[in-house]
Amino acid sequence: MKRRTFLSTVSVGAIGLGLGISSGVAQETPPDLMAPGPLPEKSFGRDDAPVTVVEYASMTCGHCQRFHLETFPAIKRDYIDTGKVRFIFREFPFDPRSTAAFMLARCVGDDKWYPTVDLLFRTQEKWARAESGSVALQSAMAVTGMSTKDFEACLGDQALLEKVNAVAEGGKKLGVDATPTFFINGKKESGALSIAQFAEIVDPLVAAAGK
Repeated sequence: MKRRTFLSTVSVGAIGLGLGISSGVAQETPPDLMAPGPLPEKSFGRDDAPVTVVEYASMTCGHCQRFHLETFPAIKRDYIDTGKVRFIFREFPFDPRSTAAFMLARCVGDDKWYPTVDLLFRTQEKWARAESGSVALQSAMAVTGMSTKDFEACLGDQALLEKVNAVAEGGKKLGVDATPTFFINGKKESGALSIAQFAEIVDPLVAAAGK
């Protein structure tokens, strides 16, 4: 997608779909799940944690929003900060606004990346459903200190756009077709997991590793 076309489609009112209920079915995934991608991994936790969780999310997905605002803080406290889980977050945009949001989060710098993701999830209703997505996103990003010039330059970065899309294409090859989708030590779980559902899957893996 070329720059002019992408910038114009950010204002289209497309909202990504997601799944709110876990399938309960764990599936083996191809070994290339952990292969290096076109963008640096955004991860939390120790590299040698016994459990690795990879999440594919869309910034306009309401179920992804709920997971990150309601469930992820408990996962970080009980599993990531205690060395039990390494959590990797990957882009899987369903629409131009989600793509734009992911690009903007990448453009603010590593130290502001997750605070920006958190900000955009918290303000999702304002920019994802606004008549002008670009205006609403720019208003949200002003909180991070991003200037209009930097905002336009970020969304005009064709190389970054292609890399975000490539991450999503990689997810599709792994069988991702809805968000959020998790791979927990290589096994696929679809849907916004509650902390209880997450614990039911992860606790036995941690115990088996002797942690």
